[in-house]
Amino acid sequence: MSDSAFLEMKFWAEQARKGGISRREFLGRAAALAAVAGAGTSFFASGAQAQEPKQGGFARFGMSDASQQDTLDPGTWPASFVQAAFSGSLCNNLTEIAADGSIIGDLAESFEPADGARKWTFKIKKGITFHDGKSLTMADIQESFRHHMGDGSTSAAKSLLSQIDTITPDGPDTIVFNLKSGTADFPYLVADYHLSIIPAKEGGGIDWQRGVGTGSFTLENFEPGVSIKMKRNPNYHKNNKPYFDEIEYVAIMDATARMNAFMTGEVEFIGDLDVKSIGLMERNPALSVLRVPSLRHFTFDMDTSTAPFDNPDVRLALKYAIDRDDIVRKVFLGEAIKGNDSPVASTMPFHIEPKPVFNYDIDKAKAHLAKAGLTSLDVDLSVAEAAFPGAIDAAVLFQQHAAKAGININIVREADDGYWENVFLKKPFNGCDWYGRPTCDWLFSTSYSKDASWNNTHWKNQRFNELLVEARSETDQAKRATQYAEMQQILHDDGGVLTVAFVNWIVGVSAKIGHGQVGGIFPCDNLRMSERWWMV
Repeated sequence: MSDSAFLEMKFWAEQARKGGISRREFLGRAAALAAVAGAGTSFFASGAQAQEPKQGGFARFGMSDASQQDTLDPGTWPASFVQAAFSGSLCNNLTEIAADGSIIGDLAESFEPADGARKWTFKIKKGITFHDGKSLTMADIQESFRHHMGDGSTSAAKSLLSQIDTITPDGPDTIVFNLKSGTADFPYLVADYHLSIIPAKEGGGIDWQRGVGTGSFTLENFEPGVSIKMKRNPNYHKNNKPYFDEIEYVAIMDATARMNAFMTGEVEFIGDLDVKSIGLMERNPALSVLRVPSLRHFTFDMDTSTAPFDNPDVRLALKYAIDRDDIVRKVFLGEAIKGNDSPVASTMPFHIEPKPVFNYDIDKAKAHLAKAGLTSLDVDLSVAEAAFPGAIDAAVLFQQHAAKAGININIVREADDGYWENVFLKKPFNGCDWYGRPTCDWLFSTSYSKDASWNNTHWKNQRFNELLVEARSETDQAKRATQYAEMQQILHDDGGVLTVAFVNWIVGVSAKIGHGQVGGIFPCDNLRMSERWWMV
């Protein structure tokens, strides 16, 4: 267990000793923490560090997922270009996910539960200011959360916060969240990259348009889909951080162009390194390939509210009609593990391997088509390289596999720019890149519950949604494991997600850059590489 996880365990033990939580709650929370911490230690890559961090330098990060439709509105931030720049550099959350996968305070000095985890109290660090000199207040926190809540919200975090009843200040440096039911994982949820703290406006709302936060860097220039330039915040609340003087997130959507920019020194980092280039990279001593274990997975998602995907047998036919082993071998060159139509990674707490395994089986695909009353099937599949690295090649192989079952897949090549605004949640069959989440509640609440903001499959299963609420407040870990196991099986059997593969983050890092452990729950060192890395 990491030092931070150990300290957190001590915190819960002290709360139990003082009567702040029951013994049963402590045992449940300790079991969950041990599970998360045990998994979390696999979510980082180590860097050989011969030198201590030092100040100075200008780092440029070549990013693969920018869009001209990107904005400063935290409710939108769809991909790592804006997430790393705005959530991870411009702003802070109440909590953050450390490199080892544990949850620690960010703006919060401490956080503790009461009333069976229905009430969470966050003590906020004193003396924190926004980039314009304004002091952080509890109203800023209130309004930053309210921005994502309510009937009029279009935020991707809206469903995640549906469990909040009230948000109430308790003095100048304490904020209290009262929940509709107990939620042991709540400190993880508030680390979501949409939930950054933004200055409140007088009369309500947040002033997100100005690009002002409390983060490690101040915004110099934002050109959507092109570049985000930032300078070091000299008044940052974390001692000595950040280390870079200046940073720039550079949009380089084409994999070959991104690779060339890295090889010629135009950027010191590139995301989503083309697996075909790994050998070339590894022969260059000035460059390194970083494989960061993650929860990331690539999917083809079916809209279960729309024909023909509203028929469960059609969905099952497609699940048996794809040869995932072939895709892992030919597209990802073995740098992946094939999926089985559950988004819960094997390293996550409460993971099970649902049965049956969806291996490539033409006879079963045909049998499910027949049960649906069909002898053949024609569907459009929307993909782009922006959907996930290798999505187009994977779709072509899927097309070849499925044709043998009488399933004709028409591949629709969508534009890379605007893919997440124009295809995701809108087209009935599309490729998708999912980061995953460190807890089942966070994962399911974000993407698979009936009202989830990012429910790309538009799937609604009554039993699944009942279990989601029950498991959230369950402190008996054995019972909770049974609930999450049933949910995974339901999603596997009935859901519209076709999980192609689980992958590592594979990135290129210049020898000019120093770093410690690199977190992999989210990309870019859990979106904090600008704050945690330095020039050697």
